[in-house]
Amino acid sequence: MTRIGLITLNSSDDPIANLPITEAYVNEAADGGAELVMTPEVTNCVSSSRTHQEEVLFHEEDDPTLASLRNIAKLRRIWVYIGSIGLKTNDPDGRFANRAFLISPDGEIAARYDKIHMFDVDVSETEKYRESDGYRPGERAVVAQTPFGKVGMTICYDLRFPRLHRALAQAGAEILAGPAAFTKVTGEAHWHSLLRARAIETGCFVLAAAQTGHHVEKIDVNRRTYGHSLAISPWGEVLFDGGDEPGVGLVDIDLSDVAKARKRIPSLTHDRDFEVVT
Repeated sequence: MTRIGLITLNSSDDPIANLPITEAYVNEAADGGAELVMTPEVTNCVSSSRTHQEEVLFHEEDDPTLASLRNIAKLRRIWVYIGSIGLKTNDPDGRFANRAFLISPDGEIAARYDKIHMFDVDVSETEKYRESDGYRPGERAVVAQTPFGKVGMTICYDLRFPRLHRALAQAGAEILAGPAAFTKVTGEAHWHSLLRARAIETGCFVLAAAQTGHHVEKIDVNRRTYGHSLAISPWGEVLFDGGDEPGVGLVDIDLSDVAKARKRIPSLTHDRDFEVVT
């Protein structure tokens, strides 16, 4: 059995103010025996303003959130999966990276993943998102090796793209990480269903740490996220639901359940080529 710590956050647009809260939760999960602690998407900063992000974000080598969580991983001898942090890049157009990190117990970066699918969506007449205006999409899917299994790395809107998850599973992933800052509207409608579907389709554990609540921003745009950090079994069962309040949840997973689920439904080996006729 492997004990997982799933952290639910209500991050503001101030990375320095957010950091001690995140540190406390990671240490609380470690105190509870977690071997792998997972944080949500944009752990360091939830902001809708590109101008504000330019003022408060850092490049990877200077980022205080990344440095601190690497240090905690080393001190506590745990794996830390940073769901993502917003980072400055050297891109000519000035766009940022939405980047996840897997940190080993020696404090080293074991894997990085830049979010592939950008959330460019009109949720309603008043709630519109254009993630690609501020963030540039990644181009590489990543499966990372750990002592407790191979981890496929995804972020939030990636959840709506089954092909990515299937590719990760067929590349060896046994755990799919799905950290998110899902909007309240879309979360209420789709969050549980999508996570369960990705687990059932791939025979993987799906572990998703989430942002929750009303996020305080310098210019209040009334941004609200759904919360409900979830752990889903390879058979599609909800093993843990973190609800809509910030905090730490602990769940024990048995990786042998992956092989059992895939033996019962071996659909990962049943792909066939086909032609679409219109």
